[in-house]
Amino acid sequence: MRKWFANIWQAVVTVADALRVTAGYWLGTYSPERRTYTERFEYPELPVPVKPRFRGFHRFDLSTCIACERCARDCPINCIYIGKEKPESGKGFRVTSFVIDYTKCMFCAMCTEGCPVDCIFMGSTHDLSCYSRDGCIVDFARLPQEVAWGQATLNPTAVAASKEIAAPVHGGPTSTKS
Repeated sequence: MRKWFANIWQAVVTVADALRVTAGYWLGTYSPERRTYTERFEYPELPVPVKPRFRGFHRFDLSTCIACERCARDCPINCIYIGKEKPESGKGFRVTSFVIDYTKCMFCAMCTEGCPVDCIFMGSTHDLSCYSRDGCIVDFARLPQEVAWGQATLNPTAVAASKEIAAPVHGGPTSTKS
């Protein structure tokens, strides 16, 4: 019988401790100027603190990439697609597109481990919200250099702007060229 009361007392103390922690966070989020309870981190206005080892959206340096496709081979779910072409003069390849499909990516960082020239890293950007799945497919070769390299945040506006085609690729099906 004594053990039963001890178990009940332990349950009451555990629940009271949990309620104390919850009430502390709840009261700690009260904002007197807004006169309301808000979230601990007001995300749109204030950035969420990110830990140093956080694996967010990639950073990619197109100027050092040698198009070896090692990152695409190391990716366990094949979400990296690299387009390359051989230049007329010189050796090696030139990267024409470096696409990561973030609807598939699981942010495991295996693509960054084997890169021989260290041109791909895991960044600290954590939000790429968009209304279509097409917005989650990012071509780093078409992004501005400061966004792709991580000096500016990878945001949905920059991704949408990189998908706009300035000039048609070819004349189309009704072109007069043969």
